[in-house]
Amino acid sequence: MGDDGTTRDNLTPAVEEPLDLIRLSLDERIYVKMRNEREAYGRLHAYDQHLNMVLGDVEETVTTLEIDEETYEEIFKSTKRSIPMLFIRGDVIILISPPLRAG
Repeated sequence: MGDDGTTRDNLTPAVEEPLDLIRLSLDERIYVKMRNEREAYGRLHAYDQHLNMVLGDVEETVTTLEIDEETYEEIFKSTKRSIPMLFIRGDVIILISPPLRAG
């Protein structure tokens, strides 16, 4: 690996550890799936070894399940909101999807 974090054979950033993938996504828009049917899509500003994250320009989606009292039918409702800056505690994160890169 080069001093700049790239591999010598193809000059693409090297991913050798799981957190490298997050590091390479700094200042990029990422998707984060969390517990309790919450999702966030925003620009990654910072993270730490516990996967605590700070996202900016976030669109958060919360999906709730309601039961119709008459028909007992399950009704899924999604609520979206925009948040300028959001702190996500690492222990609520289920999945992180970095941006797609052309390759």
